Amino acid sequence: MRRNLAFGSRHRGGSVRHDAVRPDLIKAVLASLLSLALVACATTSRPVSRTPEESPSIAGPAEPQASAPTSARLMIDSATSMIGQPYRYGGAAPGGFDCSGLVSFAAANAGIRVPRTAAEQMASGQPVALNDLQPGDLIFMHLSSKELHVAIALDRQLFVHAPSSGGRVRIDSLLAPPYARGFIGARRVVSSSAPPKDVL
Repeated sequence: MRRNLAFGSRHRGGSVRHDAVRPDLIKAVLASLLSLALVACATTSRPVSRTPEESPSIAGPAEPQASAPTSARLMIDSATSMIGQPYRYGGAAPGGFDCSGLVSFAAANAGIRVPRTAAEQMASGQPVALNDLQPGDLIFMHLSSKELHVAIALDRQLFVHAPSSGGRVRIDSLLAPPYARGFIGARRVVSSSAPPKDVL
């Protein structure tokens, strides 16, 4: 026996009557729902226009700009580039240096004018305590082979200099003898961040 589905029922007297579902109505409803679904799927959103200020950036992070080397750095680079050059009394150019000649050569290449002799250099710039040494400071020592010796600080311990006769431009340490005992003072002829200037 075939049974029909009903949307609802109503009471008339004591009997219940079911309304039969019409197949053509069901097809029409399903067709309408399918059309709505297809229209919704086919709808695309329009791109939102942005002002240049609102547009996201596609560029990567900015590269940091290389800062120009300081005068102290230029002075140190000039002096250390002469490592291996022979000691020559009165020398102040590639081919041979004495201690103060190396200082005046390196300073000049950094745009700093300092006096030529160690004694004059010791009277230039500003005094600096041993614990406050900065790269580019001048270090003064009394050594057995020299009455006065000058070098260029690389940090609070190391320095570059032109040693006595027979030696070559090299790096040594204030912690090593004879330099540890020979230290007598230091002078700052240029700030590590200052532009080049004359120091007399």
